[in-house]
Amino acid sequence: MRIVALGDSLTAGLGLPADAAFPAQLERALKAKGLAVEIVNAGVSGDTASAGLARLDWSVPDGTDAVIVELGANDMLRGIDPGITRRALDEIVRRLTGRRIAVLVAGMRAAPNLGPDYGRGFESIYSDLAGKYDVLLYPFFLDGVAADARLNQRDGLHPAGAGVEVIVARILPKVEELVARVRQKRVM
Repeated sequence: MRIVALGDSLTAGLGLPADAAFPAQLERALKAKGLAVEIVNAGVSGDTASAGLARLDWSVPDGTDAVIVELGANDMLRGIDPGITRRALDEIVRRLTGRRIAVLVAGMRAAPNLGPDYGRGFESIYSDLAGKYDVLLYPFFLDGVAADARLNQRDGLHPAGAGVEVIVARILPKVEELVARVRQKRVM
């Protein structure tokens, strides 16, 4: 089973060796549970949701069974209108589900300094898309890692290897659900 991790620097593993990046650690965790899964790293540092949409077709080739969509952090950090982010992520999920690819949307939280209106508009994108397209949702990709200096690199934004371990441990049940959805689809 091939799962593409479509994301930004949090997926790409900025500042980490390739084997410490999220896709590599996730693949090892799944294999340790006896699941024959390949996780393809389609993370590009600096990507916004719109940039992810622009490269969607070549980043998610035919033969892909599932996609973990981890985009939006750079949109938020740049203060991009949540409506623009929403439209790009909606189109990504629409196109993936149209190709009968199982999807797990990994959400992001807005920085408090952007204000409550921005936060509500941004953070609702992920749950709204999960509901609209009946895809899986992991509400906050950096859950348990954000703002913990011990788990992040010096920039305070990108997880260290230990931070990625926490992310993988927390998201693993949702990824197992994603794998189960792919298997269920195969028998239908």
